[in-house]
Amino acid sequence: MPTTITMPQLGETVTEGTVAQWLKKVGDSVEKYEAFVEVSTDKVNAEVPSPVSGTIRELIVGEGETVPTGAPIAIIDEVGAPAAEAPVNEAPAMRTGPAAKAPAVRSGPENGKPAGSNGALRSASPAVRRLAREFAIDVSVLRGTGTGGRVTARDVVAAAGATGGTPTKTGTAAPTPAPVSAPAPASRPALAVPVPGELLPLTQARRIIAQRMVESKQTAPHAWTMVEVDVTNLWAWRNNEKDAFERAHGVKLTLLPFFMRAAIEALRAFPLMNASFTPDGIRVHKDVHVGMAVAVDGNLLVPVIRAADGLSIRGLALAAGELVERARRGRLGADDLSGGTFTVNNTGANGSILSAPILVTGQAGIVTMEAVVRRPVVRHDDAIAIRSMMNVCLSLDHRVVDGAVASGFLADLKRRLEAMGPAGAL
Repeated sequence: MPTTITMPQLGETVTEGTVAQWLKKVGDSVEKYEAFVEVSTDKVNAEVPSPVSGTIRELIVGEGETVPTGAPIAIIDEVGAPAAEAPVNEAPAMRTGPAAKAPAVRSGPENGKPAGSNGALRSASPAVRRLAREFAIDVSVLRGTGTGGRVTARDVVAAAGATGGTPTKTGTAAPTPAPVSAPAPASRPALAVPVPGELLPLTQARRIIAQRMVESKQTAPHAWTMVEVDVTNLWAWRNNEKDAFERAHGVKLTLLPFFMRAAIEALRAFPLMNASFTPDGIRVHKDVHVGMAVAVDGNLLVPVIRAADGLSIRGLALAAGELVERARRGRLGADDLSGGTFTVNNTGANGSILSAPILVTGQAGIVTMEAVVRRPVVRHDDAIAIRSMMNVCLSLDHRVVDGAVASGFLADLKRRLEAMGPAGAL
């Protein structure tokens, strides 16, 4: 009997989804729990498993098309039921419209290669597969250099460079390149592969990021302020602890969890910074759910550490390390990317000394920790000393807080950071 598959709801607040890529085509067999479609939402990309075993009868929604959650997207003839006869290369039935196009074949023999490429495809993240399609690279023949043989963006870029590939406008397949194992230089992220004079196609993730940034700037009146912080003692504390921490936990100890802990304590002192503007009033959140900006495969993600106010510096370091690792492996779920009440961004990791971040929609503040710079500073007794200094920048929703609250929050954060030192406890 035929089973109608609907657009899943990937998260409590998600109301629609986009078919980013069909992993099966009409006439293909699919096993129960096998991924057959990749769906993008405003929160995350996810591969959706089939709820039944059978044969794909019809693909109702085209790649790139957005429909509400619960809307039909495909029909599968379950095993044992009469299956619709459809030639393997026949274009599936699609809704008409500019977004509709034939889904790519992702299983079975392809271009003379053995069936089994589908498993290789799933060893690459959705973002890496999209990059591969833009360069017409077949990831199933690449030798991955990532963990467990996973194909990474660097592998795709290296393959594109070896074959002289450039992004395609349709993502159609090109002649299969030879397997490439040498990764591209680390300084060349996935988004930084445009060819001068060429149009770089927008990925679904980039479209969503653009929409959210415009929405934030148009909705919330952004204001900005900054303080400089002497983190000499904090820097020494972190340096004293980092080697032992990494040996014990397998996670690098950066300045981020120290900064988060201080920010959380400052939010307790200034709870309006942990609030959201609503048409009915300002909602002050009871818990502190800290988002942290992470750049992965040319995309910007903001996974959330929930109930961060209940975690120590050690706990924050472990939670942040786990989220970053899952983000890099494409293992974040929709719930990992929703529910944040305040955001911290480590822009200093890229050498930035000053930035004005865009607010995450629905949050009253986002604070950045900039690069730690050694420079001469005039001390309180007029002595000049070489100190480790860091700028801390805050963007705020002026509907929720005014300058007095924002300045008070930053002054409190500065005081807490400067009070941290080697005598503290993780």
